[in-house]
Parts: sequence; structure tokens; C-alpha cells
Amino acid sequence: MTQDELIAALKKDRIESYARLRGGFPLPLAGGIYWLVMGVMGYYLPYNTWLYVLFFGTGLIFPVSLLLAKVFHNNFLKDKQAASSVILPALIGMLLFWPALIASMQVAPQLAILILAIGMGAHWPVVGWSYNRTGLFTAHSLIRAAGVFAIWTYLPDARMTLLPFAVAALYFLTVLVILADTAMLRKKI
Repeated sequence: MTQDELIAALKKDRIESYARLRGGFPLPLAGGIYWLVMGVMGYYLPYNTWLYVLFFGTGLIFPVSLLLAKVFHNNFLKDKQAASSVILPALIGMLLFWPALIASMQVAPQLAILILAIGMGAHWPVVGWSYNRTGLFTAHSLIRAAGVFAIWTYLPDARMTLLPFAVAALYFLTVLVILADTAMLRKKI
């Protein structure tokens, strides 16, 4: 197999996986639910309590995504894809923001939400590449970072409410785009 044939075969596998798994939509759907809940809690909890719920709540995203995957019959964990080995390093890279997040708690706790909201989207471009949808998934990360930064900077009183709601809305919009994109792709395939 030549290099060009290998590249073409890998691209075909990535696209087919994206279509078959509907872009792994249970994961961003779970992320959207998490941020929506955090926005609601922002109205009721004091900042320090809310922040701890925010931190520890991140541990629920993956189990919720597994539950959603079961509900929607989308078993993304059992699917075999040639490029799936890139996901673990992407997740490890994404998790590297946690030391900065923890350090921010000691010197500037208000930075924590900014670091968490942006940091948790750092793996999206690589996940997008694994599905041959780098542009779509990168757009999510870039819009998220810009939106979160804008809210954090210009609307400081909305950091516990509007900011998580904005991230949730972007997640839900991204899920809709993924579902529409995969529906069109499935028709072609």
C-alpha cells in the first residue's frame, strides 16, 4: 500500500466512523447537560460551593454520556476505528489544564471558571480530526474559548450563570450540527 492509499483508507475509515457513531454525540450532549445544570446552580449556590460542584461535577460527564449512549443505541466505546488511538493522548493533553486550575484556586479563584470552561474543550480539534471533521470540532473550541473569555471579561456578574449557559448552548448547537451532518453523510454512504 502506498502512502497516498494509506491516507485515503484512513480518511475513509474516519468518515465512516463519524457517520456510524453520529459523531459520538452522546459525549457533547452530556457536556451540554453538565453546563446547563451548572448555570442553574449558579443562581442558588455561593461561588465557593458552586466552584467545588463545578469541579467534581466534571466527573459525571463521562458516565452520563455512557447512559445517553445506551438510550440512543450509540455504543461509541465498542466501535473500532483506525484513528481511535489518538483520543487517549488528546484527553491527556486536555487534562493538563488541571494544575493551572488548581493553582488558580489559591491565588485567583475567579479564574477557575475561565480555565475550566476553555480547558475542557482543548481536545475537540483532535476528536474532530479522528472523525475527519476537524473544522467543525475546532469551530466549537474556538467559539467556546472566545465566548467564555468575552463573558468572563465583560460580564463578570454572569460568570456563574450566563457563562455556563453559553457553553451549554454551544454544546447543544454542536450536537444538532453533528446530527444534521451525519444524517447527510449517511445518505451519501
